[in-house]
Amino acid sequence: MRMRSLLPLLALSLFGSGCSSTDTRPLPRPPSVDVPRFMGDWYVIAHIPSWPEREAFDAVESYALKPDGRIQTTFTYRKGSFDAPQKSMHPVGRVEKDGNGALWGMQFIWPIQAEYVIAWLRDDYGQTIVARSKRDYVWYMARTPQVSESDYQQAVQRIAAMGYDTARLRRVPQSVR
Repeated sequence: MRMRSLLPLLALSLFGSGCSSTDTRPLPRPPSVDVPRFMGDWYVIAHIPSWPEREAFDAVESYALKPDGRIQTTFTYRKGSFDAPQKSMHPVGRVEKDGNGALWGMQFIWPIQAEYVIAWLRDDYGQTIVARSKRDYVWYMARTPQVSESDYQQAVQRIAAMGYDTARLRRVPQSVR
């Protein structure tokens, strides 16, 4: 299936999830995010995935700040195995004015924007958790393709404390680089 035909499905899955939580507490956020420092490659370590990501291997989210302030995003992954062909999506993000750098809108198809909240960010910008208020999707990402088991378990605890059902969390297989 061509990626272009997957984009409307992704948009629908981001907005029409029947698996969202009833938790209405605001998501935590770091006091501020240095957006230029946040740019670059992030390996998806674990997630509650949207439909296209369900069988992702080697998932990497890459951000590049454009001169107009928007964020060019490239999400690459292999579907179903390490040997599968690489696929990619190219949404564009924008930082919300009132979010201290932690609240973004992510646009997969115009004019629909998905909420994107940097809910936790390690002080050294080495790991992050990106969440949504609906508690339908979450992404735990790191600057490296592997994290320690201790870091992983701490992230799972953080995600649970945000109101997510961590039984739905999927660890993303990453090949050793």
